[in-house]
Amino acid sequence: MNLTVVIPFYNEEKFLRKSVERVLKIKDIKTIYLINDGSKDNSLDIAKQLVHENSSIKLLSSDINSGKGDALNLVREYIETSHVVIHDADLEYFPDDIQGMFELSQNNPKALILGTRFRGYKDRKNLYTRTLIANKFLSTLFSIVHFRRISDIATCYKLMPTSYFKYQEIKEKGFSIEVELLAKFIKTKESIIEFPISYEGRSYEEGKKIGLKDGFSFIFTIFKYRVTK
Repeated sequence: MNLTVVIPFYNEEKFLRKSVERVLKIKDIKTIYLINDGSKDNSLDIAKQLVHENSSIKLLSSDINSGKGDALNLVREYIETSHVVIHDADLEYFPDDIQGMFELSQNNPKALILGTRFRGYKDRKNLYTRTLIANKFLSTLFSIVHFRRISDIATCYKLMPTSYFKYQEIKEKGFSIEVELLAKFIKTKESIIEFPISYEGRSYEEGKKIGLKDGFSFIFTIFKYRVTK
């Protein structure tokens, strides 16, 4: 078993290098794919520098900002490892948790390992109470609609078999891909195992991108993938 980390990014010049350097400390990672989603700042140049510095880092780039879903579609065909995990380029998540998730997957190779911010005891910082409440509401709604208890549907950290991810065309463009990936995986009848992770939410001034309209999109997508593939 081996692991690819996929890092989509859009205008993350302040955080991209440090984020990738954190990921490079994880021993079981074979390849890191950086996917530029049409950044307008210096992010692409930073990504090119990182590729030059480390042979395990590869770069894919789009001139157009099409959303996280399209960024993930861009990389699917290139993944050659047994498993893949998504890591956002900001500093809200801690790649040390990826190591624990991967170790759990070794005994559960067909499972999706879900990094949850709402179970277990880890260091967590949520700046916005409304976001915390919204996440818990959406997770409860998803659990009811899809008959599967999931504590954190909006989490970035999903470690999954490449056999699932590589051949799963992602239809959603924005953050609703989190719902799509989970809802479609449930239909495989394989296990979803939750793993407590750390979290340090950033402010909108620091570049946080998810907003109110994404919440409404989540609700629509929850029901959409209950009845469609």
